[in-house]
Amino acid sequence: MNPVADSLALNEADKEEQYVHAVYNQIAGHFSDTRFKPWPVIEKFIKDLPVGSVGADVGCGNGKYLGLRTGDIFMMGTDRSESLVDICRQRQYECLVSDGLDLPYRDGAFDFVISIAVIHHFSSIERRKKAVSELLRILRPGGKVLVFAWAMEQKGRRKFEQGVQDVLVPWVVPGSRQENGSEMVYQRYYHLFKEGELSDLVDAVGGCAIEQVGYDRDNWYVVAVKK
Repeated sequence: MNPVADSLALNEADKEEQYVHAVYNQIAGHFSDTRFKPWPVIEKFIKDLPVGSVGADVGCGNGKYLGLRTGDIFMMGTDRSESLVDICRQRQYECLVSDGLDLPYRDGAFDFVISIAVIHHFSSIERRKKAVSELLRILRPGGKVLVFAWAMEQKGRRKFEQGVQDVLVPWVVPGSRQENGSEMVYQRYYHLFKEGELSDLVDAVGGCAIEQVGYDRDNWYVVAVKK
């Protein structure tokens, strides 16, 4: 089942509520079962942090990275999905429900921030800029942020229509996971980032210096340092 172009006649907030937030609440258990192995770039970023660092994982999902390094750094998680936050809390992680456009932290609260596969769920350039702005707002000067977002130039199994950046991507929950035994398909909204688009977005927000840009696991990523 391939992704399709987004043609939904909805405003940005309603689109994200129906095709991101509501979907992840429905698929949280199945989604969590598929998210357990750290990606190498993110693992290295976290393991290279100085002892005593305090950070935030914005859009933490099932908390896969919250438990990657415990004892000598501290990381809090936020996610828009109540169901995913419940999973994090069951795993004894510090986590709360929050909108990435209005994070519940003071300015400059953290030494580092990560946002993995989240920015692509915001459905306009203005909302994506606001999301990046919030990541930088809660970061102290000199702190680092790592952002991952789905790439337009994916080399994996997904087949996207050439030139179409705003898409609906199916998530299939097998019948074995459903009470009625029937397979369910949920559509999730994504904005696919072209090469250079994510770094341009971070540059446009300003207030930071980009330290690294790369491609990994069908995502573009940026590491930036707050000025």
